[in-house]
Amino acid sequence: MDIKVFNYLPDGALDVRITVFVDEQGFCDEVDDTDSVASHLLMFDGEKPIATCRIFPGETPEKYILGRLCVLREYRSQGLGSTLLAAAEKAAKNNGAHSLWLHSQLQAKDFYSRLGYIVSSDIEYEQHAPHVWMKKDLT
Repeated sequence: MDIKVFNYLPDGALDVRITVFVDEQGFCDEVDDTDSVASHLLMFDGEKPIATCRIFPGETPEKYILGRLCVLREYRSQGLGSTLLAAAEKAAKNNGAHSLWLHSQLQAKDFYSRLGYIVSSDIEYEQHAPHVWMKKDLT
């Protein structure tokens, strides 16, 4: 599997996000202003886009935020989400990040916990789905 980083939202990343977040999970607002300032990581199986996420600076240059991590259904349970997350952590660290934060759906909290992320908020609702803020020290 190959991972490429883009400074814009490529069509393949948008296609994966729409398939997972809109078609499967029922979210409505998939594109936002953050897409124009984020770096987008896109994983390929050959030429086929299969997983994506985005990273962008937070309130300070040392704090980065990860979002929209998703893997197409037929590629799940192969460790690809972990591989993509590791690539995102490396990219954020290369950009000067000391920590990486994310707003996890509650159903994905254990996935991120296994990879070193710590819950740092109470449950909040985004588009009617429960989420928690999580963070990981990258230093």
